[in-house]
Amino acid sequence: MSPPSRPRPHASKPLAGLRIVICRPREQAKPLADALAAAGAAVVSAPVIAITDPADGGAALRDAVARLGAGDWLVVTSPNGAARVAAAGPLPDGVNVAAIGPGTADRAIAAGLTVRMVPDRSIAEGLVEAFPTPDPDSGRLVVLARAAVARSVLPDELRAAGWEVLDVAAYRNVAAPLSGQQRQAVAASDGVVFTSSSTVKRLVAEVGAGAVPPLVASIGPATSATAVEHGLEVTVEATEHTIDGVVAALVGHARSWPGSDSAG
Repeated sequence: MSPPSRPRPHASKPLAGLRIVICRPREQAKPLADALAAAGAAVVSAPVIAITDPADGGAALRDAVARLGAGDWLVVTSPNGAARVAAAGPLPDGVNVAAIGPGTADRAIAAGLTVRMVPDRSIAEGLVEAFPTPDPDSGRLVVLARAAVARSVLPDELRAAGWEVLDVAAYRNVAAPLSGQQRQAVAASDGVVFTSSSTVKRLVAEVGAGAVPPLVASIGPATSATAVEHGLEVTVEATEHTIDGVVAALVGHARSWPGSDSAG
């Protein structure tokens, strides 16, 4: 996109003068909102999803956790999954825990889990690359605790590698309708940060692709692909697929605009 007309007065606040929409659930928005505000952005909150229990109330997750034994793996792919697993009851001794990224690992550790693996790339493909091959003398079960609707890459690839995989719904992403005032604020904004495919789908459903702000920052390739599928042009994609990574990508993009203090 063309740089917005609003000035960015100094290099320490490269997003100054920009209104940036965030779509994360309200209770999880603070780290992203704080990072954007620290870079000078005016943050527009438009939480289009909410987190709720799975349809079975967590029964499948509790049963799956109870099946784990020494040498098996529990995989959490979001802070929501980590929190739900911790609430499902203590893990048996010797169970390995993998977290898809540092934010998820932090939430898992805070909930009392011992994390053994965090891949270099915080996406499903990165976790598959980092995952060990099954040991015939150890555990062969992997429990994936994640959203009720999620990509099939992780369970498919782990099964192809020889693991027995239980893919269980730890939580659901449900629609959180925006108010008329929130829709207007979105349409009047300069940019949006998408941290998941579900936020892309829901924001487009709420305001229409034409009202999505023109500067689109995506946390990673799966989210970018969903944005493109919904008629959006992705301006910048994070190299490090984390909250800090997507903010850094947006800041780097803003610094490249003509007239910014760091350009030239």
